[in-house]
Amino acid sequence: MLIRPARSGEELAVARVHVRSWQAGYRGLFPDGFLDALRPEDRAERYALGGSGPRAPATLLAADGDQVAGFVTIGPSRDGDLPDAGEIYALYVDPDHWGGGVGRRLLGRARAELAGRGHPLASLWVLAGNRQAERFYVADGWRADGSVRKEDPWGIVAEVHRFRRPLP
Repeated sequence: MLIRPARSGEELAVARVHVRSWQAGYRGLFPDGFLDALRPEDRAERYALGGSGPRAPATLLAADGDQVAGFVTIGPSRDGDLPDAGEIYALYVDPDHWGGGVGRRLLGRARAELAGRGHPLASLWVLAGNRQAERFYVADGWRADGSVRKEDPWGIVAEVHRFRRPLP
């Protein structure tokens, strides 16, 4: 499994992972009708892959040949109370690759990239009730910091909790 920067033109492959991951991982947290109606083609146009620069978001792919097994998107924190932090905006692994270490490898690479950009701390937001994600991040040294907010991802309101951890 190769971890590499995403390139322009790979938006649909990333969107397929994103949709499949939501449909499997958020079942019971979002309405079934909402999840069933998600289409990669609708999401692909919202990605901007291949950006560069220290403040630009970056997406890294876990690729197995031509197949995208997962992705992580990072950048500077969007939270005003963490101005020097980096943030993991998204980390999703195709359900066919869950439990195989893809997520751990992507997360480790994301932390290294954020540290390399000079961030002393990283944050991320987890959907309330997503115990699997919480366990995954806690096992990697992340801790909930008590911050909670409402988001409107793709047309549905959700509560999310912030986690953070120091970077080496």
